[in-house]
Amino acid sequence: MPEFCRTERDGRVLTVTLDRPEVLNALHAAANRELAGVFDAFEADPELWVAIVTGAGDRAFCAGNDLKVQAAGGVVEFAKSGFGGVTSRTTCPKPLIAAVNGVAMGGGFEIVLACDLVIASDRAVFALPEPRVGLAALAGGIHRLPRQIGLKPAMGMLLTGRRVSAQEGFALGFVNEVVPHVDLLGAAQRWAAQILECAPLSVRATKQAALAGLDAGSLQAAIDGRYEGIATMLRSADFREGPRAFAEKRKPRWEGR
Repeated sequence: MPEFCRTERDGRVLTVTLDRPEVLNALHAAANRELAGVFDAFEADPELWVAIVTGAGDRAFCAGNDLKVQAAGGVVEFAKSGFGGVTSRTTCPKPLIAAVNGVAMGGGFEIVLACDLVIASDRAVFALPEPRVGLAALAGGIHRLPRQIGLKPAMGMLLTGRRVSAQEGFALGFVNEVVPHVDLLGAAQRWAAQILECAPLSVRATKQAALAGLDAGSLQAAIDGRYEGIATMLRSADFREGPRAFAEKRKPRWEGR
């Protein structure tokens, strides 16, 4: 059983709850290793199509790296898949939804930025405060934030470590929806349900192509790119099921193959 998180399966959806509320769900080496295993299993499980990640308690999503452990001489260690098991997980084609229930600081915000959708409680607060403690946002924050909201707004956060509310995060563009705190998990599940209405291989192909296309030298190069997920989708049974269901005026029965 996981020690530093809780997991719950509900049909095709896996909910992962970071579970160190006594330290605002900050993560240390052992927690990072555990979460890497949890998300490895999610990525490999054909029965799971979407994951939601959130934090235990009402105060924090994740306060980032556990600096008290680091200050006491503890090892700063990430798994190959990065902080929280997700910030370097560049090959996962399945959608990840962050349900941000409170403080998302440092590595916690970097987990958020690594997710595909961000649903925020109206109590959520975001920041990359690493420069304030002699560090830097090295789990992807330095590079993801400018790509997601533009250089100048990102520099305004990166160079000051200032805190941003859920509402400002929505205005900046890294939050998809802000909801009342009590409605947070239900809202994240609603987004997951909308994803599950779509063909899973189409969703994965779309995610892969969209992210890979960002590395192309031009829009035309991205459009002309060859993407493994697209090829898999075109060969799938679901590629035939979708048009058939439309013609027969019924809901499609997705198989994920």
